[in-house]
Amino acid sequence: MRLAAMADLHYGRTSRGAMAETFARAAEEADVVALCGDLTDYGLPEEAEILVDDLLEAVDVPLVAVLGNHDFESGRADEVKEVLTEAGVLVLDGDACEVDGVGFAGAKGFCGGFGRGSLSPWGEPMIKAFVQEAVDEALKLESALGRLRTERRIALLHYAPIAGTVAGEPPEIYPFLGSSRLAEPLGRFPVDAVFHGHAHRGAAEGRLDDGTPVYNVAVKVMRELLGEGPGFRLFELGGDAEGAAGDREVVETEPVPVAGA
Repeated sequence: MRLAAMADLHYGRTSRGAMAETFARAAEEADVVALCGDLTDYGLPEEAEILVDDLLEAVDVPLVAVLGNHDFESGRADEVKEVLTEAGVLVLDGDACEVDGVGFAGAKGFCGGFGRGSLSPWGEPMIKAFVQEAVDEALKLESALGRLRTERRIALLHYAPIAGTVAGEPPEIYPFLGSSRLAEPLGRFPVDAVFHGHAHRGAAEGRLDDGTPVYNVAVKVMRELLGEGPGFRLFELGGDAEGAAGDREVVETEPVPVAGA
């Protein structure tokens, strides 16, 4: 399977056609297109409708997605999800799906920090509620991963599960870019690769402790990587599906720069 992955599209009311060429090229090159959150700018259903129009015109392969924090901005995330779902996008929120024998598990994720820098549920009720949100998102991911029965498995997130792919951002905001709590279920339910966005100035890739590759596919990261307008990263799942996580190859094909807005 060839997978095109991108994140942080930030479609707004004036974005019609902004990434049409990118979408068309992704559909031409890949068997599946994965969208890793912040699909809209202010989380408005009308923004989702503009995005859907561009997607439906350009993409004729399965679309799998998770929402991001921007998609929740206006308190209408359910409506955004409905617009996308009615257009045929498989939106995962603690859910799993199978496409051509490959399993996808997805959740938005949340922030909270990494490793020893993770926020603990101690003190004020507001702090405890904040940490509980991170725990709940990790449980969503775990539930989704536990449903998969396929040999090949991909995890989609918006927030980062490791600090490695937020490197390049100001250290002061690391705690707001992801949570290592998201890495815990990935250790219990191994996957072939993890894709996320959110860290616009982060690193393009890193690894979980077991060696599983983690890719930050935010559009701005792709622009830096490819040297041209917003594009996507194209991967091919190869290797022995029966092997350990490190033996299941997820190979990046030639970088795909696509001029755009």
